[in-house]
Amino acid sequence: DYQDSTAIVVIFSCNHCPYAQAWEDRIVQIQSDYEGRDVQILMISANDAAKYPEDSFPLMKERAKQKGFNFPYLFDESQSIARSFGAERTPEVFVFDNVRNLRYHGAIDDNYEDPENVGNTYLRDALDSILSGSGLSVAETEAVGCTIKWKI
Repeated sequence: DYQDSTAIVVIFSCNHCPYAQAWEDRIVQIQSDYEGRDVQILMISANDAAKYPEDSFPLMKERAKQKGFNFPYLFDESQSIARSFGAERTPEVFVFDNVRNLRYHGAIDDNYEDPENVGNTYLRDALDSILSGSGLSVAETEAVGCTIKWKI
């Protein structure tokens, strides 16, 4: 559905992780700031909802409404999408350009605790580089967050 997007951002996340929660408002703001610039964010939860009921699809829908998510929040119930990406954390970001090459992988920025003291805006920098056609100065960072809760 987003084949015309210049950049697609896939973020593995979930409802219960405090790291994911800390970045939610910033993710909403990023989607808003890049509206009309052919950038699409997709957020995916792959957690085992049987063991972590707060990450169930009904509660995901509730959270998306409560937080005003302006992007799709999808449930990877089989965990096959997360596995195919090699995702390990919530949140964990994958940014693809218009030919769907992976251009950035890692954290949203360098300070989950305090949005006012962010020094490096990794996701925004990656998007700006893709949109301007320039190279990225940072293509990968360590994703900071909870581990994805895998089914056994």
